[in-house]
This record gives sequence, C-alpha cells and structure tokens, in this order.
Amino acid sequence: MVAPNIIAIDGPVATGKSVVGQLLAQELDYQFLDTGTMYRAIAWLSFKKGLEPEDHEALEALARTAKIDFSPDSRTVFINDKTVPLMNERSQIDKIVSIISMNPGVRKAMVENQRTIASTGSIVIVGRDIGTVVLPNAPLKLYFEAPLKERASRRYQEMIKQGHNISLFQVIDEISKRDKLDSERKHSPMRPATDAHVINTQGLTVNKVVSLIMNRIRLMA
Repeated sequence: MVAPNIIAIDGPVATGKSVVGQLLAQELDYQFLDTGTMYRAIAWLSFKKGLEPEDHEALEALARTAKIDFSPDSRTVFINDKTVPLMNERSQIDKIVSIISMNPGVRKAMVENQRTIASTGSIVIVGRDIGTVVLPNAPLKLYFEAPLKERASRRYQEMIKQGHNISLFQVIDEISKRDKLDSERKHSPMRPATDAHVINTQGLTVNKVVSLIMNRIRLMA
C-alpha cells in the first residue's frame, strides 16, 4: 500500500483530530504535527510576557522570532526552549488562543513554519486550515465534525481527568465561542476544503476512525 505523503486533517475542537492523527501517523510511520499546539505555544508565551491579545504588532513580532520545537513523539511543544504547559494551563491558554490566531501576521508566520515542517517528509498534519490554506495541494484531506454537546462532553471528561475545576456548561460555552471565532475570522476561516472527505466522529471510537481512514487510503492506492 502506497499512502499519500501528506494527510491533512481539519475540524473544530474536540472532534478527535489530534488523537486520531497521532495513531494514524504511528500506523504509517509518518511525522505528526498538531498545528494547534503551535498557536497555543504563542498564546502561552504572549500571556507570560504580558502582551494583550489585541496587540497585533507585538504578537506578530513574537510569532516571527519565537523558536517552536517538538519532542520526538510530538506530544510536548517547546517555545524558546521552554516547555509549554498545555495540560496545566490549558484553560487559560484556550481563552485567548482563538483571538491570537485571528491575527493575520501570526497566522502568516505559523503557516510558513508549518509548510517548512511538512516539506521534510511524509506527515499527518492537523489543524483548522490545513486543507484550505496551509497545504491546499495535500493529496488526502479530511474534515472531522461532531455535535457540540458531544465534543464538549469529550473535552469536559479530559479536563476533569487532568484535575481542572470546571463545569460542563462552561466547556460548552467556551467551545461554542471558539467555534464562532474560528469559523468567522476574516483570515483563514475554519471550513472544510471543497475536496475534503468529511467524517462525523459522533459515537465512533478512535480506532474506528483510524480504520475508516486506512480504508480510504487503500482505495486511493
């Protein structure tokens, strides 16, 4: 079986993109990149530096100069050689990441970085605008979707396991706001590419979704 060298997975938060993408990359022995962690890294560093999310020039400069690296398993992200606390400070990061990712200068810097990473070898890359903006010529584009309440329930259970004190209502509200910001932003709005294969992950296990994708890859071979 000859798999496409680039597999782009887009979709809103908590549709299973990251966990499916990681398993798919392992199955194919590909690189894996969750582009959302790059924006979260910028959001975290901007927060630590006391930058306002609306300070476009300072944020663009930060995105241009920041050095973003990943651990070999892609589960840990570093910015300027500092570990980004994606789990411990997830709630604070998520409150500002969509606002910061609306900044056209930040997006341009991140897209350039993402394209450079994707050019280094076969890769599974997930995000919000991979198939539409970052890698529009990707040979396989997927778009995940699932109802808001199910996505919120997934994220709520995840955050509770991590020890966060948060209610399901709060998670629903936060995800709803992020969906609105991501889909309505002027630059690179979240939407499926015209040639993307849409997968509704509602009620599906992670392994089932991986199996569906592998079957599609076999049909392409």
